[in-house]
Parts: sequence; structure tokens; C-alpha cells
Amino acid sequence: MQFDSFTFVVFFAVVLCTYNALRGWSARKWFLLAASYVFYAAWNPLFLPLLVGSATLDFWVAQRIRAAAEGAPRRHWIILTLVVNLGVLGIFKYHAFLLANLAAALALVGVRYVPAPMDIILPIGISFYTFHSLSYCLDIYRGKFEPTRNWRDYALYVAFFPQLVAGPITRFTQMRAQIENPRRTTREGLAWGCALLVLGLFEKCVLADTVFAPVADGFFNAVGRAGAAAAWSGTLAFSGQIFCDFAGYSTCAIGAAMALGFVLPTNFRYPYAAIGFSDFWRRWHISLSTWLRDYLYVSLGGNRRGEWRTYINLMLTMLIGGLWHGAAWTFVIWGGLHGVFLAVERCVRERLWPAGAGASALLRTVYGMLTLLLVAIAWIWFRAADAATAWQAMTKLAGPLAPGASAEQWLAIAAFAVVTAVHWLMRERDLKSECARIPAPLLGALLGAMLALIVLSPGDNHAFIYFQF
Repeated sequence: MQFDSFTFVVFFAVVLCTYNALRGWSARKWFLLAASYVFYAAWNPLFLPLLVGSATLDFWVAQRIRAAAEGAPRRHWIILTLVVNLGVLGIFKYHAFLLANLAAALALVGVRYVPAPMDIILPIGISFYTFHSLSYCLDIYRGKFEPTRNWRDYALYVAFFPQLVAGPITRFTQMRAQIENPRRTTREGLAWGCALLVLGLFEKCVLADTVFAPVADGFFNAVGRAGAAAAWSGTLAFSGQIFCDFAGYSTCAIGAAMALGFVLPTNFRYPYAAIGFSDFWRRWHISLSTWLRDYLYVSLGGNRRGEWRTYINLMLTMLIGGLWHGAAWTFVIWGGLHGVFLAVERCVRERLWPAGAGASALLRTVYGMLTLLLVAIAWIWFRAADAATAWQAMTKLAGPLAPGASAEQWLAIAAFAVVTAVHWLMRERDLKSECARIPAPLLGALLGAMLALIVLSPGDNHAFIYFQF
């Protein structure tokens, strides 16, 4: 069930009422775990055993890692969980991609290989809950904390329904105390959580699905017939769509958790106001970028092994980050572009513009606009169906601009400009603090208007984009 469905509204109302009606914290945790499994099974009940089995295996392996002697025995256990988790992810998500590329490579040397068709459905949220489990086992291996001895608590950490299928990717250190210590719905938490749910659904239903999606789909589904105006409006529309869709989901997830008394980590911090690409990745999909930094980039050596190795580690991290998003070369190229952006930025900062050097407001704004432009262009590779289409879309941007953009395209461009302006306005501000300064009647009217637009929104109901990852 999706956050923007009537089914979820009923489900969440029942969960909220029952959760608060139960007296014991243990009973409420069992109920939340059961509700989370129902939430997941609503997508496809056949994959529920995979979720339960994955969590159970990693719960058990973490105990073995902690009990094992230093050296080889501990390494054997962490290798086991890496192989199993990444192997399952590979089978479901990357098998077709790997086989297709194997066939292409063999064809280059004259060997004809036709992979047998394997109609395997990708379990929703598998990339997210796999990273939840891996971070837990890796932290136990690194000795950061003691493993929990309560299977239910660990299973609830992995399967907690607000963040189960599309994040934020939480760490056990962020959730342990919240799961172990009693909590319940508070008046403030419920009010702010419901406000975030409305805001997230407004971003998803009104902006992403109604304003941006038709223009983005119109361009990317007919790139060959598009002119430069359609190319630019479609590129900017998808830039708006991907943010409003994913940030909308994260906002809903944080709001739903807050209504239950839990606090999930912030996943977006106004990324289209980023000044530079390292700043962008401190603001975009924060839970993934920090996961890749802590468990991949640092494990590769980070910046501790010389200049060139640092650039290689940056590129490898971003290439793998791109591949995490989908089994296609377009995602790899998208990640590679960001790897290049980060490497060039690092080189320029260290050689030509040393860290700490002062910069005028004008220069920072210009660099921010350049960052946004290159981020938007890179999104073409994220959205296009294949590399040929992405390249063709890139060439369309360089064509002559001609009058005749539709009202729908102008609306998408204007909406993207407003989203960007809001990001710059809120760049160093906190949403909750700013909302607290708005008179309650006015804030209620704004939320009511958003809710009315959500209900009346004529856009097609799209699945959240990150559900496919």
C-alpha cells in the first residue's frame, strides 16, 4: 500500500489507535512488528518470508560475530553475511543485467550465448532493508556496540513500516534506544507528524505527479521528436519530479514515524540550494550518501592513501552508488558523472581554491547555479530508458530554442523555479522552527489548502520512483 492511498489511511488509523490502546511496551512492539509485516505483505505476501529470513539470519550472524575470536573467525562470519545479503540482492536485482552483459562480452569474441529467460520479480524495498541489515552486522564487526539479544527488537528495526520500502536508511544506533525504551503518541508528535504527512503527499501528488510527471514523461517518451524547449522543460521537470517524489516519501515516512513517537533521520536538506557537489551529497538522500561514505568509501581507504587513490575511491563509490539505484548502464553513468564532479571539485578546491578561502555571495550563488545545472543534466541518465536515449536527450539540449512551449511546460518550469527558490530560502533553516513562527490559523489554512489540492489533484497516481530500487 502506498502513502497516497485510501488503504494506507485506514491502515494507519487502525495502527495508531491500536498502538496507543495497548498498555505494555512489549505488546506495542509486537503489534508494530506485525503491522509492519502486514504493510509489506500488502505488496506481495510471497516476499514476506525473504524479509523475515534476512533479518533472522543477520540477527544470528551478529551474535556469532560478537562471540567469535578476533581474526579469521570473525572475518568468516562477516563474509558470510556479505555473501548472503549481496548474493540475494544480486539474484533478484542484477541477474538479468549481468547475464546480458556476459552475452555481449562473449559475442565480441564470437561466442553466441542466449541467457535463459528468468521472470524474477524484484522484492520491493530489498535494497533498503539489505543496507539496514548490513550496516548492523558491519558495526558489530567493527566493535561499535553490543548486538541486541532480542529478535523482535532487531526485526522491528529492519521492518519498521514507515521506512521499510524506501528509507530513510536507518542505523541501529539511531533506532536502538527508541525501540528499547517505551514511547507512545504525543499531542505534539501527532500534530507535527500529520503536518509532515500532508506536506509529503502534497509534494508527491500535486507537484511530482500532476505538475512535473506529464512534462517529464512527454519528453523522455518521445525524445526523437522533441526540440530544445521540450528538452529543457522535460529535464527540469524530471529534476523537480525526482526530488518531490522521493523527498515526499521521506517526509511522509518521518511524519508517520513521528506520529507513533519515533524519530527518523532527515533524508533531504534542500539539495537544490547546494553550493558544490560535496554539498549536494550532504543534502540529497543523506541516509544513502552517509552509508556509502561510512561502509564503502572509508573501507576502500577514503582519503588516507594518497591523492590518486582518493580520486579512485570517490569514483568507485559513486559508480557503485549509481548501480545500487538500478541494474542498467544509465545508472552507472549517472553515478560516474557525479564521481567526476566530486573529483574535479576536490582538485579545484585543493589546488586553485584552497579550503577556507573566502568567497563572495555572488561567487557562491554562481557556483550553486552551476551545481544545479550539472545535477539536472545528470538526471537525464537517471531517467532515460537506455544510454542511446540519454545521449540523444543530451544533444537536444544544445539545439536552437524555438517559441511554442505549452502551458503545461511553462507551469513545470515555473514550479521548478519556485522549488529551487524555496531551497535557497530554507538552505540554513529548520522547517519546524520556521513553521512555529507562523500563526496557527494561517498554518492550518495552508495545510488545509494542501490537503484540498491533494484530494482534487487530477494527476495520475504513480508509484513512488524509489520503490523500484
